[in-house]
Amino acid sequence: MVAHNRVSRLLRVAMKRNALLTLVFVLLGYAFWASPDFKTIAAGVAIFLLGMLSLEQGFKAFSGGVLEGFLQKTTDRTWESLSFGIVSTTLMQSSSLVSVLTISFLSAGLIPLAQGIGIIFGSNLGTTTGAWLVAGLGLKVDIAAYAMPMLVFGVIMIFQKNNKRLEGAGWVLVGLGFLFLGIAYMKGGFETVGAQVDLSQFAIPGFRGLLIYLAIGIAATVVMQSSHATLILTITALAAGQVTYENALALAIGSNIGTTITAIIGAISASVSGRQLALAHLIFNLVTGLIAVVFIGQFATGVDWVSGLVGIAADNYTLKFAVFHTLFNLVGVVLMLPLINRLVVFLQKVLREKVEPVDMARVLFLNKSALEFPDTALEVIAREIMHLAFNAFEILAHGLNLNRRDITSSVDINELLARCDVVMDIDVEDLYKRKAKPLYSAIIEYSTRAETDMEPEQVDRLQHLRQASRQIVNAIKAMKELQDNIDRYMCHENEFARREYNEIRLNLAILLRILFRSEDVAGTLQKLKLLEEFKLTLEEKDIIANGKLDKLIREQRITSDMATSLMNDSAYAYDIQRNLIEAAEVIFGNLFSLDKDLSLSDEEIDRLMRERRAEIYAKLREEEAQIDAITGYERHQ
Repeated sequence: MVAHNRVSRLLRVAMKRNALLTLVFVLLGYAFWASPDFKTIAAGVAIFLLGMLSLEQGFKAFSGGVLEGFLQKTTDRTWESLSFGIVSTTLMQSSSLVSVLTISFLSAGLIPLAQGIGIIFGSNLGTTTGAWLVAGLGLKVDIAAYAMPMLVFGVIMIFQKNNKRLEGAGWVLVGLGFLFLGIAYMKGGFETVGAQVDLSQFAIPGFRGLLIYLAIGIAATVVMQSSHATLILTITALAAGQVTYENALALAIGSNIGTTITAIIGAISASVSGRQLALAHLIFNLVTGLIAVVFIGQFATGVDWVSGLVGIAADNYTLKFAVFHTLFNLVGVVLMLPLINRLVVFLQKVLREKVEPVDMARVLFLNKSALEFPDTALEVIAREIMHLAFNAFEILAHGLNLNRRDITSSVDINELLARCDVVMDIDVEDLYKRKAKPLYSAIIEYSTRAETDMEPEQVDRLQHLRQASRQIVNAIKAMKELQDNIDRYMCHENEFARREYNEIRLNLAILLRILFRSEDVAGTLQKLKLLEEFKLTLEEKDIIANGKLDKLIREQRITSDMATSLMNDSAYAYDIQRNLIEAAEVIFGNLFSLDKDLSLSDEEIDRLMRERRAEIYAKLREEEAQIDAITGYERHQ
């Protein structure tokens, strides 16, 4: 019955959407029939939007490590994140793309929320450059003449499929060409309409007109999913005298508010941090829009003063429009920038991660928004594998009857093993099903979806990450086979059997200490060196290869049953060590692979790894605390 109701609701939603689309087509068809000149304006808008999509396609080609790396290195401080937002939006001419990109990075944990908010503030300033370019250049120069060569060269470059960067540059050129062509069509369309019909007769003066055109600006931006398109349409109409200066200012405010819809849509499938950023975007634009509406008279006076200062003529309304758009966005940034930290606290209180009342591992980093950018998808997969590794650490440590905090401390492990009276009541199979299997399944499913848009080099990295997750799971499965005999023999009366099983525990505990001890003790490069040294000793520690088992049997130090158990369990221990070492090399190596274009020093790489581990540890501890509070689960640390 529930499924039937759900299907019914989906069908109703689909019918409503189809009905709305049909209505839009009918209205456009009527408009084309009633006014042939309207077709020119509509075609201009369509071509402009196509140019926006082409630009986005092109810049996505450059997100493969370059954009992510630049973002990570240039957003440490608020003013840097603000600058990144301004520059990236100016280059891409799409605040929507920057918003979605930032949500993706934030969900992946590449940047903190405060820096994400700074980027969004900067993107609002960056979007004003489009108005300046069109008002100052696009209406005075025949930009359609420049569009044609861009389209020709761009299309040729797009067909260079073997060169991702060249193809991306081609999409950028095509996007710019379509933008210029769309502006030319809109400009020509309004000039033609102006010769026949005076649309400015529909101008509405006063505060009532301000609110009506504000709503029109919001609606137009929501429909076109681009504040740039609304602004360009407004400027071309203003230049042709088809909309008054006062009503154009209201349209500009409305476009600013309407552009937040794209960020909200992009955040629907994002993590909580992504939704927090979308809400911050909405709050900023609403506050900025409210300030502009309330103080519209003062802003108009300020525009006249600035215009006079820089030599803009009193009747040059297009450039004055650009001044207004920049001025009220700048005021919004100046007022909101000091409040970023308070805004972060507010957002984290309002939007929190929901915790299901079960003691099950939950996916922490995988999110749909990261799938837009292959390298970001690789980063969130790597982080989720680290999450899986930390859960495996809990299972493996407890399977050895050791606490995690003891393993990661500086306590002599031999002293811990000497206390053989602590046997934890741990079911490794149950822990695997609750702590590891859900994460492993999610990683495989997500990586399959992410692979679709990846380049061969990215697919190769993805395959290695998948292999690492499989090796972590295999290590847990080997511990499941090993656990019973560890419990039986670690305090056994036969000192030789006891010694060999505690030797197995010792070797595994040493490896876990290398892998999971604080980065302050051993940096990433040092860990890799220690792992390499440990790997070289694996054969030496194999009691079968070094002849120790044969000697124990010949000297009748252990029974045949003990010998069989030791033979099997040594193999399981070897599998655990080999799988963990190889998985660790992939995870640590992934950091170098992602940062290879940044020319980072060893110290910077270690710092990045420490920060990454600290973030994941904090998130895991928060998850554990929430689950424990709900379930009353008593966790062995």
